[in-house]
Amino acid sequence: MPHQFLLTPSSWLGQGKIQLNMVAEELAFFTRWNAENADGDGRIECLQEIQVKGLSDIMHNEFLIYNVTTVGEFSIDLENQALGKITGIGLVNERVIAWEFRVEEIGFEGFELYEKQDENNYLMRAEYATNDQFRTLIQGRLWKQTT
Repeated sequence: MPHQFLLTPSSWLGQGKIQLNMVAEELAFFTRWNAENADGDGRIECLQEIQVKGLSDIMHNEFLIYNVTTVGEFSIDLENQALGKITGIGLVNERVIAWEFRVEEIGFEGFELYEKQDENNYLMRAEYATNDQFRTLIQGRLWKQTT
């Protein structure tokens, strides 16, 4: 199995830094991912929680991975309070899981890239932008949660 992250039922923890172009300082964040079993149609539900240091609210992102092809392409839905539900495209190979969103109607685009270090560790980076010049850069690492 090339990836346990997101593609098999598992829980992952992570941490890193978020840079917003409107704020001078870097913000520390912590994250938790939970991936469910694929359903009968091969659809995988994932829940991501993000806690930014200094903010009381925990952000919740719901992801749905589906239409995974033999060449490693997939569709991905992201749903959260800020964006509603948007659809993107993804790619998976031996080393990387990545996806991007481009939603012209709301002026939103971005990508996430998860690079496998070993079975239980990934480095990640992401960048998102809105049409009002608001940009977010995210860098961090993830590790498989053990019981």
